[in-house]
Amino acid sequence: MESMTLGQYELVYNAFSFSIATMGAATLFFWLSRDTVAPQYRAALVISGLVTFIAAYHYWRIFGSWSSAFSVDAVAGTVAPSGEKFNDAYRYVDWLLTVPLLLVELILVMGLSRAATISKGVRLGVLAALMVALGYPGEIATDMSTRLLWGALSMIPFLFILFELFVGLRGSIKNQPEEARGLVNLAIIVTVLSWSFYPVVYFAPLLFGAGNANIATMSGDAAMIVQVGYTIADIVAKAGFGVLIFMIASAKSQEWRAKNATAAHA
Repeated sequence: MESMTLGQYELVYNAFSFSIATMGAATLFFWLSRDTVAPQYRAALVISGLVTFIAAYHYWRIFGSWSSAFSVDAVAGTVAPSGEKFNDAYRYVDWLLTVPLLLVELILVMGLSRAATISKGVRLGVLAALMVALGYPGEIATDMSTRLLWGALSMIPFLFILFELFVGLRGSIKNQPEEARGLVNLAIIVTVLSWSFYPVVYFAPLLFGAGNANIATMSGDAAMIVQVGYTIADIVAKAGFGVLIFMIASAKSQEWRAKNATAAHA
C-alpha cells in the first residue's frame, strides 16, 4: 500500500478494534434480551444477535490481517508493508451472510403472515446476496473501470431492494400498531441511508486512489477512507439497526400483552 502514515494506520486499527467491541456487546444484548419480548418476535432478536456475532468474528479476522500486513516503528513513526497480504475478502464473506439476514430480521419483526414472510424474506435475501456478490469483483479489481462496472451492476439489485422496502412493504407498515409504525419507518430509513453509504465508500478511490482501485495498491488516504467508512456503515447497519429491531419488538410486545390482559379479564 502506498504512503500509509502511522496516523492512518492507527485510525483503521482503532476502528476495527472499536467495531469488534461494539458487535460483541450488541450480540450479548440482543440474545440476553430475547425473553423480554413476545414469543413471535424472539426470532428477530436471535437473528439480530447472529448478525452482530458474525460481524464480530469477521472484524476480529480483519483486525488480525491488518496488524500482520504492516510493520510499525512507533519510535520512528513509520509504517511499512510486512510482506503479508491484507485479506479484505473477510468483509465480503461477512456481508454475504449478514446482509440478507438484516432484511430477514426486519420482515420477522413486522409480524406478517407466514406466506408473506417467506416470500418477502426469500426475495429480499436473494437480492441482497446478489448485490454483495456483484460488488466483490470490483473491490478486488486493479483498475478503476472494472471497479466502476461491477459497482454499477451491484446497484441494480440494490434499487430493487429499495423498491421492495418503500413500495412492497407500504401496506404492511400501515397495518403495524401505532406505537411501532414510526419505528418500522425509521428502521427502513436507517437501512436505506446506511446501505447508501457503502457505494459512496466503494467509489471513494476514484477521488483518493490515484487511479488504483485495489486495496493493495491504492493510496494511504483511499485505504483509510475505505476501511473506516465501511466500518462505520457496518456498525450503523448492524448494531444500530438491531437496536431498532429490539425497540420495535418491545413496542409490539407491550401491545400484545395489553390485548392478552384485556381478553383475560373479559
